[in-house]
Amino acid sequence: MNVATLPGPAPQWLLLDVPGAPETAKRLREQFPEAPRFALFESTEFAGLKEHGPLLVDLRQSPALASLCHLDARSWPGLLLVSSTSAESLLAHLRRMLTVTLGLHYKAFLSYYNPYTASYFFDACDPRELSCWLGPISLLRWFGGTWSDRTTGCQGWQQLSNPRLPVPALENEHGLTNRQQMKLQECLMERHVWRWSRSTGHDYWLLWDYLQQGQALGFREQAVLDGWLWLRLQYPDAQPASTLPGGSQRERLDHLRRLWQGNQG
Repeated sequence: MNVATLPGPAPQWLLLDVPGAPETAKRLREQFPEAPRFALFESTEFAGLKEHGPLLVDLRQSPALASLCHLDARSWPGLLLVSSTSAESLLAHLRRMLTVTLGLHYKAFLSYYNPYTASYFFDACDPRELSCWLGPISLLRWFGGTWSDRTTGCQGWQQLSNPRLPVPALENEHGLTNRQQMKLQECLMERHVWRWSRSTGHDYWLLWDYLQQGQALGFREQAVLDGWLWLRLQYPDAQPASTLPGGSQRERLDHLRRLWQGNQG
């Protein structure tokens, strides 16, 4: 396979997900020293982490790396971009995408360059939102999918074209819609379940069902939700009560633990 086997023009840039695969930065220096690269976090509030952050790599100077991005996409994770704008303009836009707002009072970091995050976030954008978020990027491509896709082995190439609708330019600390926030929360939850499945050896879909049971019982805090998952695995045949006494999530979980332990006794 080579670049020409995928539809659309050949990518000109790779936004390399170094945080997701730290060894790629060293491999890039050793194997492709001729490829110009720019630290995405430079000139941002995350500049102190620029040595460990994503790199925007100019593939026009390294066709061999461009081919490898398709031949061995898992070894070079990130986003492939097609854009006719200058490196400076592209970097400015990509840096604006890093910081977002949630409602009126909360600011958050958006790791959109991660293939998993991208698979949730861009799926939550309608054509107008996509036109705004892609800005000078005419085509976006990455290999990946959701965490549940990874569980079932259904990862593949994702591709988005910029609808080019007339919309305002992306703002600094652009606000996320409710749907975008929900999809990113789904990403976090599915990643958490995937990690639990890997560490415990239990089936991903069983754990996903347990997590949803816990959320239905009001367990939202991460530590309490983890405590619920451990408890549920210990008592797979127990039936959760629809309501639990207690003023806090921890108190309600402790009540359920005592109840199930007593029933086992």
